[in-house]
Amino acid sequence: MEGKRFVVNKKVVVLDTNVLLHDPEAPKSFGADRIVLPIQVIEEIDRFKRDPSEKGRNSRRVARLLDGLRQRGNLADGVPLTPDGEGTLEVAFCRAETLAQLPPELRGGGGDNNILAVALEQMRAKGLSEPPEVVLITKDTNLRIKADAVGLAAQDYSNDKVAISDLYPGSRGVKVSADVIDELHQKGRLSVKALPADVMASLQPNEGLTLIDRDSADHTFLARHRGNSGEVEPLVWLKRARLGRLKPRSEQNFALLDLLLDPSVELVTLVGKAGTGKTLLAIAAGLHQVADQHLYARLLVTRPPISLGKEIGFLPGSLEEKLAPWMQPIVDNLDFLTGDAMSNEPKDDRRRHGGGPKSSWADLREMGLLEVEAINYIRGRSIPHQFMVVDEAQNLTPHEVKTIVTRVGEGTKIVFTGDPYQIDNPYVDAESNGLTWLAERLKGQTLVGHMTLTRGERSALAELAANML
Repeated sequence: MEGKRFVVNKKVVVLDTNVLLHDPEAPKSFGADRIVLPIQVIEEIDRFKRDPSEKGRNSRRVARLLDGLRQRGNLADGVPLTPDGEGTLEVAFCRAETLAQLPPELRGGGGDNNILAVALEQMRAKGLSEPPEVVLITKDTNLRIKADAVGLAAQDYSNDKVAISDLYPGSRGVKVSADVIDELHQKGRLSVKALPADVMASLQPNEGLTLIDRDSADHTFLARHRGNSGEVEPLVWLKRARLGRLKPRSEQNFALLDLLLDPSVELVTLVGKAGTGKTLLAIAAGLHQVADQHLYARLLVTRPPISLGKEIGFLPGSLEEKLAPWMQPIVDNLDFLTGDAMSNEPKDDRRRHGGGPKSSWADLREMGLLEVEAINYIRGRSIPHQFMVVDEAQNLTPHEVKTIVTRVGEGTKIVFTGDPYQIDNPYVDAESNGLTWLAERLKGQTLVGHMTLTRGERSALAELAANML
């Protein structure tokens, strides 16, 4: 049976447990390669199967995948991953003699060391004219370092990675003639053919444009490519909105608010560093369309309950009281929008007089205009006719983001906001988080808009810290 297993000298991919917990469909992502799962990985998957979190759900999906593959043969001998036989998957054991060949510091066994031993054994497989190319795929940085130390190639799982530099900004400046700007101003629309050829070729649906007069940089006009219509139109939605004390401060702010206020753009991804106003702008646009325009039944706000720094233990009280620490940034933004943050009255006095948190938070909820939902309970729901804001979305995995978007019902608009450089979830990073993944995957779709904010608006000190610390 050993000879049968190694008849073809294919590239061998050894998968770590964390790869499968991150993406249960990962074994299908390597084409014709041989996928090897150390038995240690199966053991660790089994320990997660009763976990109620996303890891538990993914472990159960992996178990079902492997159980289905058993119908095609013995996993110890290797089974085809697809009906046409492209790629195989097998489960391999850690042999004592291979473990004994590891450096003395790594011979004690354990999860990582057993996985290393299996990968090294694949390099020394018998029955081949030359050793196969073996690569260990793991999201564990320390295991990749160990693999390098023993002469084994190791890589991060990059199937769903999106480099921040590859994200398109969502808006840009374009130099055109004064005649082009005048035509757009007078007619209210402009064919994209009037733009420079390179801009026309790369223009995305719903992308914001600042048209700049070639002869006078002070002569500008704000516009947006409407869906994928092939026409550029002026920003019009902000003129119809009443956002109170909120005033856009940059071309990006104007273009973003036009996206947020346009009902035809049903999903917006919003990326920006701390203090750029991501959450504030999203909530302001949502509250206006719920309370003033009645385009949506309510404003639904959710965010992952992941804290900065060490946990402070279990919180007492009801679900609302438990969520309060994580939802306080939302309350702060509502206070700012309703004017409570600028009041000179002490908070306790404002609460007695019907202002403060009562007016901006509790009253909105009592009127049914605002709902705060723990993201853990989104699965299984259908959410129609709501303006939904998913804050801190950089802490979500691609699978979690997909789960949320598939909950969206008829007439709902959903906005994802986040900063890929401020991630508190240990299982994702700046390039593998759900926010950037979603923005890249849906790029070019007519129903979708994206904006990357670059200028801080919170305060001069916050902007200095975001740029230099």
